[in-house]
Amino acid sequence: MRVGLLRTVGAATAVYGAAVAAWPDLLARPSGLVGEDGRPATDTRVSLRPLGWRDAASGLALAAAPEGAALRTAALVRLAADWGDALLLGLTLPEPDKRLKAVAVSVGWGALSAYGLLGGRSEERGDRDRG
Repeated sequence: MRVGLLRTVGAATAVYGAAVAAWPDLLARPSGLVGEDGRPATDTRVSLRPLGWRDAASGLALAAAPEGAALRTAALVRLAADWGDALLLGLTLPEPDKRLKAVAVSVGWGALSAYGLLGGRSEERGDRDRG
């Protein structure tokens, strides 16, 4: 595992998730979930806040989990959340350009977690090469 990468992804996700929970417009606007006035409806804000807390909690777990099984599990949870977001937002966002952007961002963050999860530490690879 690339522990440093996973911790960085976790910290960034936790900060973004907490921000979305506090200010759901951060996710609503780029997703196109706004009305004619450019603001999301109250129901949309209410629905996005738990999504923000999910990201904050899972990001914090990824940033703080001890190496080993706990870190792998936290990375898999983040991966499932990001790629699940890509699937669901890709199928349901109303505007095609917003769908494409949401899918790209979600797949990208999931790919970072996958790369961190599947990759070995560079110093570990060096040890194997010398051995």
